[in-house]
Amino acid sequence: MSEGAAILSGPAHVSRPTSAVGEGRAVRWTLIAVAIVFLALFLVLPMLTIFVQAFSKGWETYLATFREPDAIAAVKLTLTVAAIAVPFNLVFGVAAAWAIAKFEFPGKSLLVTLIDLPFSVSPVVSGLIYVLVFGTQGVFGGFFAAHGIQILFALPGIVLATIFVTFPFVARELIPLMQEQGTAEEEAALTLGASGLWAFLTVTLPNIRWGLLYSVLLCNARAMGEFGAVSVVSGHIRGLTNTIPLHVEILYNEYNFVAAFAVASLLAGLALVTLLLKSVLEWRYAGDLAAGGRH
Repeated sequence: MSEGAAILSGPAHVSRPTSAVGEGRAVRWTLIAVAIVFLALFLVLPMLTIFVQAFSKGWETYLATFREPDAIAAVKLTLTVAAIAVPFNLVFGVAAAWAIAKFEFPGKSLLVTLIDLPFSVSPVVSGLIYVLVFGTQGVFGGFFAAHGIQILFALPGIVLATIFVTFPFVARELIPLMQEQGTAEEEAALTLGASGLWAFLTVTLPNIRWGLLYSVLLCNARAMGEFGAVSVVSGHIRGLTNTIPLHVEILYNEYNFVAAFAVASLLAGLALVTLLLKSVLEWRYAGDLAAGGRH
């Protein structure tokens, strides 16, 4: 063996490294096992507990829970709040994402920061903000009280709090998708004589359809399940200002556990449906990102 070959081969007593493939497989399966155990303990088991407890006294008792006037009022209020908050956030989210992704303007970074604000503020704090603004001693409380308009402890306050905690969802999903697509297609449509609105409806909107549905789905789930902010501004008026999460809390505090879990099963069912639709939309959304929004 030549000197160069001896140098390249290294000392004879040095052992070869163990297979990286073997190490990778062991680490991979360990991480998978940890993830499965974690999900089983903190996700699957609690979800199963909700449904087991909800049906512990049979179907009749389960269905009777939803014939109670307070439960019906809570469901109606939750659906009403979501029906108002989600479209509002849809319009705002699309407009904000379109402006941020397609245009350059002063204050763009500030707008992005403000959109992220609800993610960094506790929902309870956001509800308290509305109390300080629209309460009797608040900035605008006296004005609305003088005109007979009730914001807090009524539907408007609940809607405002829900809008605040959910408005980042649509914009935050659409901004990267629109940025990925660029402005070439819109510019081509404008060059051919299309108006800005027509270019949006025929070019931009079809390209973001799956990301838009995905974001609306998440926004709706959060709006219907919001507790902290709504709890502060609702006043907990039974049959009037209690949404489904607040009604669950009242039932549980009254030791009416079966009814509490029965009503909670509505939100759990919503979570499961959301998860299923989310998986489908993520698949289509990923296709939009990979193909630049073309299907």
